Amino acid sequence: MLGQFPLGLIGLTLVLSVLLCVHAVRTGRESYWLFIILLFMPLGGLVYAIVHVLPDLFGGSTARRITKAARESLDPSREYREAKTACDDAPTVRNQSRLAAAAMALGKPEEAERLYFDAAKGIHAEDPALLLGRANALLELQRHQEALEVLGTLGNDQAHGRTPSAAVALGRAYEGLGRVAEADEAYQWAAERLPGFEGFARYAAFMARNGRRAEAQEALADMDKRIERLNATFRKEAKHWRDLAARAIAEG
Repeated sequence: MLGQFPLGLIGLTLVLSVLLCVHAVRTGRESYWLFIILLFMPLGGLVYAIVHVLPDLFGGSTARRITKAARESLDPSREYREAKTACDDAPTVRNQSRLAAAAMALGKPEEAERLYFDAAKGIHAEDPALLLGRANALLELQRHQEALEVLGTLGNDQAHGRTPSAAVALGRAYEGLGRVAEADEAYQWAAERLPGFEGFARYAAFMARNGRRAEAQEALADMDKRIERLNATFRKEAKHWRDLAARAIAEG
């Protein structure tokens, strides 16, 4: 890789790589970062800078999102391992919820559902985040009636239980039970209000599965236009939801 650069740039790359290695050692980073920085110059150093240096310099939500995305790309199971260690050490509601979210991200809905169920006890029995998390896990397990019951409890919370994310889950539950009109209403409400692409994509997929292919294709074309205007940092997640809609259209 270095052979592609002029001699001066090679020297600069080596100096910057050494400085990044010093930073890694002084800040107590895992030793594998040293190998990444030195063996994959300059790309390894760039990845390290995005993950560990930029957040320290700039902070802010954008830097945190970039850091999280980079870490997940390099080590997708890291958050799950750390959350599991924390939960084993102290099985608090917060740690159970964190582990449940990590389990869902790795495609382990059975574990997530159990963790959310265990956490939602006592004073936390009607916690909106726990209820929605459990409902989404149940939906992944195709247990639509149970999910609907959980969402019914969530909906009793006027202030925190009637959100666009809850509406998406409600649409999925209704659809799974064959209650198409109610699913349509929930999906449409969520698509108009939920930030990002999930609500829009799930509604498009629902339309494709229910004989409204032309509307679904129109929604997909609109998503493609919006994705083109996105910053590259956020395109991966957007494409995930866009592809969900595209698959439903292809299958329909």
